[in-house]
Amino acid sequence: MQPEIQHDTLVHSEHYAAVDLGSNSFHMVVVHVVNGNVQIIGKVKQKVRLAAGLNEDMELDEISMERGWQCLQTFAERLQDIPPSNIRIVATATLRLATNAQTFIRRAEQILHHKLDVISGEEEARQIYLGVAYTSANQGNSLVIDIGGASTEIIIGNDMQPIHLKSLDMGCVTFMERYFPKGQITQQNFDTAKAQAGALLDDVSDAFLCFDWQNCLGASGTPQAITEILVAQQISDAIRLDYLYELEKQCVACGSIENLDIKGLEENRKPIFPSGLAILICLFEKLNIKAMNISAGALREGLIYGMLDNLQENDRRVQTLNHAISRYHIEKSHADSVRGVALTLCRQLCAQAAICHLDTEAVLGAAATLHEIGLHIEYKKHHEHGAYILSHIDLPGYTRLQREAIRDLVLSHRLTINTAVFDNYHEEVQPMLLALVRILRLATVLCLRRHNKHIPDVTLDIDGDRWTLTLPDGWLNSHPLINAELANETWLQHRAGWELRCQ
Repeated sequence: MQPEIQHDTLVHSEHYAAVDLGSNSFHMVVVHVVNGNVQIIGKVKQKVRLAAGLNEDMELDEISMERGWQCLQTFAERLQDIPPSNIRIVATATLRLATNAQTFIRRAEQILHHKLDVISGEEEARQIYLGVAYTSANQGNSLVIDIGGASTEIIIGNDMQPIHLKSLDMGCVTFMERYFPKGQITQQNFDTAKAQAGALLDDVSDAFLCFDWQNCLGASGTPQAITEILVAQQISDAIRLDYLYELEKQCVACGSIENLDIKGLEENRKPIFPSGLAILICLFEKLNIKAMNISAGALREGLIYGMLDNLQENDRRVQTLNHAISRYHIEKSHADSVRGVALTLCRQLCAQAAICHLDTEAVLGAAATLHEIGLHIEYKKHHEHGAYILSHIDLPGYTRLQREAIRDLVLSHRLTINTAVFDNYHEEVQPMLLALVRILRLATVLCLRRHNKHIPDVTLDIDGDRWTLTLPDGWLNSHPLINAELANETWLQHRAGWELRCQ
């Protein structure tokens, strides 16, 4: 007789799906929720370009509707296995505008065997903000922008609460059809598109400029495409206006969609890239945006999390780190110790040097928590293994740039220091990250014995690249192992061009 398997905990799991019938693409995301942990298990995206089928009378042509219905046939099969109460299907700008929208909707609901909601622009903006907030936790007010196929949503919010939102009738598909006829890319076409976007923004920009927002996040679409270009060109940075101007020059130099050739730009994004770029440039100019990071979520994620009422109060970053600790068998007590020392030193750094940003502690805290994630593979090169793991897993609650910084801090937390790892970061960010490398390395040495009672109170004094670490009287003499490791770290930092003194 086989022994009976005992289950210590009851596993509660369900599947959910959200479908977004956008003006450019139709999307479906399927998630598996296990004991409150949300795991994406399927994503489907098809370029339908529904908005391209709108004529001057705002009537959808048969060809574009047929493209949409064919796409929904593939979605319908996957939705059959999910409880109807766990499915949300919405349509956005094109079906808000189309005079014959009901023709499309009736057939779509027959295919999907599920009700389809055409949501208002304001509701779309609200759901986009929630999707961004759930997946990209940030402190303070945030400006969120989503450029769709036929509309652009702009939202100011704080944590989970949207404060002011607007949906404008401008999108990358409709602007491409109107202002870049026959796929021709000229400076005049760009200027015309930007002027029209500017006219629409003039009526709403003052209301957004009144808010003091600390960070700007782009949700999918054009910001995602530009982020992929930056990654392909090995630029570790947020989206900035000078990058957008340079991309505009490159587009104009190509002359047409057919000849559009920009490293990192995907083939299926090319037909609507110039129009989306024109809109984004205008948004940066009118709203005085200095930098934009890409969000991990948008409308679909907002719909999913909206169905999960029990998760609404949870901290996304805490969830993410706890999940990683469990999945990769990280010793939590030690990770907490390293994190505590690192953040103590970080606060002393930030009080003395004007190099810290809003997300300094969030990035350092995550890197300290995850610094031993590579032990899941083996010890000898666990910093490299850790960086590899962090390059290939999702970290909900952190932006792409934050995830890259966490990865590179983990890579640099031990052995030889290679400052070139941070060469591709923007000059505004580099000093902070190099300082955080030094702090994380010191924290790991001070926590070497893996027992809280041996961790001393330390004081950090900053004078440019010259740092002085002061420990309690006699502490170094009574801890010869850590004293030796600090001496070695002093040498390694000297080789990197930094001065460290421990006393």
